Amino acid sequence: MADSPTLSVTLLGAGQEVGRSCCVLQYRGKTIVCDTGVHPAYSGMASLPFVDELDWSTVDAILITHFHLDHAAALTYIMEKTNFRDGKGKVYMTHPTKAVHKFMMQDFVRTSSSSSDALFTPFEMNMSLSSIIPVSAHQLITPCPGVSFIPYHAGHVLGACMFLIDIAGLKILYTGDYSREEDRHLVKAEVPPVRPDVLIVESTYGVQSLEGRDEKELRFTSLVHSIIRRGGHVLLPTFALGRAQELLLILDEYWKKHPDLHNVPIYYASNLARKCMAVYQTYIHTMNSNIRSRFAKRDNPFVFKHISNLPQPRGWERKIADGPPCVVLASPGFLQTGPSRELLELWAPDSRNGLIITGYSIEGTLARDIMTEPDEIIGLKGNTIPRKISVDYLSFSAHVDYSQNSEFIELVKAQHVVLVHGEQTAMGRLKAAMTAKFKDRDEDVKIHTPRNLETLELSFRGERVAKAIGTLANKAPQENDIISGLLVSKDYSYTLLDPRDLKDFAGLSTCTVTQRQKIVLGVGWDLVRWHLEGMYGSLEEGLDKDGVKVIRVMGAIDVKHTAEHELTLEWDSSASNDMIADSVLALITGIDKSPASVKLTSQQHSHTHHPHSDHHEGDQSITRIQRIAWFLDAHFGDVELHMPEADGEQEQEQGDKNESALIVRMDDSGETDAHINLVTLAVSCPSDTVRKRVEAVLDMAITTVSSLAESFATGVSASPEDADPKQEKSTSPDHADTKTVEDTMTTGEADIAS
Repeated sequence: MADSPTLSVTLLGAGQEVGRSCCVLQYRGKTIVCDTGVHPAYSGMASLPFVDELDWSTVDAILITHFHLDHAAALTYIMEKTNFRDGKGKVYMTHPTKAVHKFMMQDFVRTSSSSSDALFTPFEMNMSLSSIIPVSAHQLITPCPGVSFIPYHAGHVLGACMFLIDIAGLKILYTGDYSREEDRHLVKAEVPPVRPDVLIVESTYGVQSLEGRDEKELRFTSLVHSIIRRGGHVLLPTFALGRAQELLLILDEYWKKHPDLHNVPIYYASNLARKCMAVYQTYIHTMNSNIRSRFAKRDNPFVFKHISNLPQPRGWERKIADGPPCVVLASPGFLQTGPSRELLELWAPDSRNGLIITGYSIEGTLARDIMTEPDEIIGLKGNTIPRKISVDYLSFSAHVDYSQNSEFIELVKAQHVVLVHGEQTAMGRLKAAMTAKFKDRDEDVKIHTPRNLETLELSFRGERVAKAIGTLANKAPQENDIISGLLVSKDYSYTLLDPRDLKDFAGLSTCTVTQRQKIVLGVGWDLVRWHLEGMYGSLEEGLDKDGVKVIRVMGAIDVKHTAEHELTLEWDSSASNDMIADSVLALITGIDKSPASVKLTSQQHSHTHHPHSDHHEGDQSITRIQRIAWFLDAHFGDVELHMPEADGEQEQEQGDKNESALIVRMDDSGETDAHINLVTLAVSCPSDTVRKRVEAVLDMAITTVSSLAESFATGVSASPEDADPKQEKSTSPDHADTKTVEDTMTTGEADIAS
């Protein structure tokens, strides 16, 4: 069974931009949303994805890859301020993500509640948190019929995952932000064992290649040390969670190896980081082997020896700025507001101080602008501040670079690759590089870079497979075998089974729908029989259990003479029987208007001499074989009937040569004579051309000489013994109600079960 459905991919955010990730997948009436973030460069409603473009009540599931604000902060707004609650949608994220997301959103509400741009209240935030369903990596989840997904480790931050989504058999891998490099505490992103049809992957760094971890850490610690030696303060703007923990691990280890630095304090200025440190200590088992082995030795790596949390009393920034050299990790990473921005404004005029940007900076933020090393910056109060602080950039962002991303795309081997979470230029370069690489390998992989609100439609032609179970599975089918049974569809999976197994395997029970139709007609019974015989050929006549006259048409429809000028049609409902019943009804209701009826009823003679009834009481020598012979004779001119008269032993010795056959003479030599076996209807002839011609004419002859009833009931046979087996094998109308369950089950239940 072939199918050509269409997958619609619509980006409500992160389309040719970094920020407010929100990807909508629609396929076969199901809607899945991956990530619901805000844009860090904007505030209030402007930071949201384009939420008005989707009817959120139709969403079946929202999947959040990790806790960063640009992937998860709009979740509460969507759950509480849209019509999402009117539907049956569910929200999923991993256990660590939910634990950290709670603290992230509390901090988000606290920092935005004082402004007019607050998106939601603390109460709404708590309501949304209670509805989130936590899941584990590698756990198979089925949010609704026909949809399932499995989370896989994505690296990046604690709890980050990529989702392998299955919608009605179509597999989509959505990566979110991911890293293929194992760092000090996280595992690297996994490659799912199943090949997806579509890969939706980040393109943050485009074709840029980043330096290795060892070189990067060495350069970072050397840079920090050099700033300390010159008597300066080191500012590391970073988000409270994610890369901050990685940097703290690096600095704590470096301080341990350098006693001369023990009197230089390291602060992380974030109450949020302090709260979430307990989460990191709780989910040690989700981290890499290095962290787990240390923890097993009762050496908790997140209990830092040289790092302390800053209590942040009023005016602490000024006190630190006037104090001795130190290292401060302060949020947010984009330097828009908060402790990191206040410290920058205080430290910017002093050339001894150093600013180290350690993560990816989104366009439109101060972190991106200051990397160009301007002579001055604009303060939060609009004042101009000279910039003499040194600015350095080292990427600890845990996003894949070009080499890691391209390798992952090649390993996944998806037919379609959709690039998201990247700026237009970087995304375009990555698309060009990957397109060229696949072209050189002669691989048909399509790369897409949709913009926000641009719907990408991908068509797939897949084979739907039905599994045979129960009795049908007892015997392995051979090539060209025809298997028949009931096709049961559930959640886009298909099962083929014997009708008798329906209740055991599918929980369904069989039934037969018997239909009856009464007709008032002002004509006689004999005239009805004459018309039916003329249309359908041979009929079965008799009496039912109540002694009512019955004519069975094509072995399926009973026409009963229930009263004077009243007929009743009765049949077991099925696709074929309903079609025959419609034709019988149309024929009977038109009898009194038929010109033939007028002619017949106006002449005094018996109907039995009409050609319709010749095969009942006419010349019995006119058999079907003779009709076929006449048909062949009209085409070829010389046809003989060969009927062997040899005894049994001779027949056994001579084999097929003594079977009844029609011989078509093509010439006097007899070298091209065609023999038609009247039992098997097989044509044998030394000439392939003649054989094919005779077979074609024979097919036309059988179709021409067979009545509708014969064709429907037997599939048409030319043998006189097999000419009308229905007359010999089928039950007479007066025993019509004694059919077995198996007889009726196969006619009426296929549509009900499937």
